[in-house]
Amino acid sequence: MGPGSSPLGRALRRVPARQPARPGWLQTEPGQSHRELSARGRREAGPGPRPGRTEQAAASCSRSSRPDPPSGPTSCRRPRLTIRLIRNRKLKNWSPFFCQKFHYRNLLLGEHDVPLTCIEQIVTLNDHKRKQKVLGPNQKLKFNPTELIIYCKDFRIVRFRFDESGPESAKKVCLAIAHYSQPTDLQLLFAFEYVGKKYHNSASKANGAPLGAGGGGSQKTPLFETYSDWDREVKRTGASGWRVCSINEGYMISTCLPEYFVVPSSLADQDLKVFSHSFVGRRMPFWCWSHSNGSALVRTALIRDVLQQRKIEQRICNAITKSHPQRNDVYKSDLDKTLPNIQDIQVAFVKLKQLCVNEPFEETEEKWLSSLENTRWLEYVRAFLKHAAELVYVLESKRLSVVLQEEEGRDLSCIIASLVQVMLDPYFRTITGFQSLIQKEWVMAGYPFLDRCNHLKRSEKEAPVFLLFLDTTWQLLEQCPAAFEFSETYLAVLHDSTRVALFGTFLFNSPHQRVQQSTEFAISKNIQLGDEKGLKFPSVWDWSLQFTPKDRTLFHNPFYIGKSTPCVQNGSVKSFKRTKKSYSSTLRGMPASLKNGIISEEELRPRRNSLILQVKPAPLETRDSQDWGAERFFQERASRPADLHGTILPHLSGAHIKLWKLCYFRWVPEAQIQHGGFITAFHKLSLLADEVDVLSRALRQPRGGPMPAPGPELAPSRLYFCAGGPHDAPGTPDFLSSSFPFSPVGNLCRRSISGTPLSKFLSGAKIWLSTETLANED
Repeated sequence: MGPGSSPLGRALRRVPARQPARPGWLQTEPGQSHRELSARGRREAGPGPRPGRTEQAAASCSRSSRPDPPSGPTSCRRPRLTIRLIRNRKLKNWSPFFCQKFHYRNLLLGEHDVPLTCIEQIVTLNDHKRKQKVLGPNQKLKFNPTELIIYCKDFRIVRFRFDESGPESAKKVCLAIAHYSQPTDLQLLFAFEYVGKKYHNSASKANGAPLGAGGGGSQKTPLFETYSDWDREVKRTGASGWRVCSINEGYMISTCLPEYFVVPSSLADQDLKVFSHSFVGRRMPFWCWSHSNGSALVRTALIRDVLQQRKIEQRICNAITKSHPQRNDVYKSDLDKTLPNIQDIQVAFVKLKQLCVNEPFEETEEKWLSSLENTRWLEYVRAFLKHAAELVYVLESKRLSVVLQEEEGRDLSCIIASLVQVMLDPYFRTITGFQSLIQKEWVMAGYPFLDRCNHLKRSEKEAPVFLLFLDTTWQLLEQCPAAFEFSETYLAVLHDSTRVALFGTFLFNSPHQRVQQSTEFAISKNIQLGDEKGLKFPSVWDWSLQFTPKDRTLFHNPFYIGKSTPCVQNGSVKSFKRTKKSYSSTLRGMPASLKNGIISEEELRPRRNSLILQVKPAPLETRDSQDWGAERFFQERASRPADLHGTILPHLSGAHIKLWKLCYFRWVPEAQIQHGGFITAFHKLSLLADEVDVLSRALRQPRGGPMPAPGPELAPSRLYFCAGGPHDAPGTPDFLSSSFPFSPVGNLCRRSISGTPLSKFLSGAKIWLSTETLANED
């Protein structure tokens, strides 16, 4: 599957008219620099080749025409190697998998395209000599490889064979991918080259959307790069005792804080400048969110000046107290003491990845659950949810302002601050609100995406902190689906987008680094910036760059219950109000009184004629009044239906904290369920929700007006699966599986699945030179 019809997609598949070089060789010429490299592979449609099928191959490498810089480990440029499988369109007995109506794909990437920033490890093997080697940059390969395995950061494993290619050709391919997938400089990433060539161009669009836009949907996502964005957020939450501060304009105070942030109104700018020198990274306290009762959520780094610590803390707490309408006290949460650190999170994630990509998968099936528990990943997910829920109690019930304190204030506080706001504010459970939350608490707050995502292969700083936040958000979505506008597909695609080096959203450690690096790059390229602060990179929130409008409907959750919608009845406007009902515990699959792992006294009594005698739990240990108050708060919340447009709290018992299968299992064929999984319920509910939407539009019509009939003349549905299509076949579509909408067959890595030999790509391949093909494509 090739790229889309966009300018970027056309450039990725364009074949310039050049004289072919020697078949099967990756050739270079002196005086050429390299930019981008991507490897593509397509597996067979089934366990083996199909009859009546022929295959051809084409490989390309494009380089710019500028001279190479001096030789050295940091001076190399990166080519774009495209390996593409071309199938004959006149074939018979074609696999039904590729004749289906399912066309969900990324416009920038093919089904099995691997971005360079997604490659984690490259392993070469020689079956005859029984040798293998993990390739790094600038390394030599002393044996001729017969197989190439690419381990990806998203748990994919792509395997190629060199059965029909020459030994030198195979070696060159392996060394090229290993070298260019591990850059040593930030400006060598693809986003810089792409934006540099598109900048100040009247046709500077990618897939039809302008660069740097923050939309891609019906509403534009605020980027919090301006004073007005922060001011609107303060007014939205009703934070009357807080103001937008601009002392960091030009990043004069701190290079890891945004230029504009919110502080207590009683703190003068001069005081902030004096206090900033005492905080780690000069990350002084800044506002995140305010509750309607006046309590606020604040983040800060540690105070490194021990002599001034007590004085500064007292001054800051007094200012936060004055910003509260009732002048309530401040509750400080030391995240470094209560939560696992980023090293523990990284260790747990490595164990989880080893468990999910282990082959053969069947050998670990019997001990899989215990092995999963030993990774401690779900334990950490529960710990973050639990701590965030406790802070919700402090903010909402005790009406105290909360200060999140962390050594640098750039990792754990991002997760907790975001989770607290997702639980308390329904706006952040919408697509636009969730994107603005990530932009505010992660991108602009200085979360080090470059180091944590390991774009430059500095593994000592890598940690899946952002993935952990998406996982905890998925737990809330799984437990209370009607409260979220977005689906788990949206969360998985959002995680995948952190590995695409086209977007500037997840590419830098701080806004200051983006401005600094892009300004240096603009100077080196003679780009006139004018009054702009650095280059404008494409935003990941422009989903139109990656997906068609139809595919973007998979981001919408059919379970979501929005606010009441008006209708016209007898000439007057009325609203539908959805009543909250308590559903049967039999249908829910658990006792009605089992909430947050607590069983009420009624459930302790055995039912009549029951063969199971329930044992009473051990007496609870003595707790202080605050613990008892929190427990009563959670029990009271659990005893009533969830407020879909208010506060939601997670269930924290072991049965409710689950593994996010769509994210971690989508590339494991043995774990996939054909025509099964959650997607089957998603499909049925989408059809039902689409029918309800049609009826709702009809009821909103004036009395006596024509009733809209289902069909293509109606406005496009917000859902992927629609009930009104006259040509839609009844029943469950054949292409649905538990990994939908991702790889429908599985991975290229499993021994039970025949991968496409890389030699079929290289046989008769044409390698040409192209002068910056992608960047100059209009």
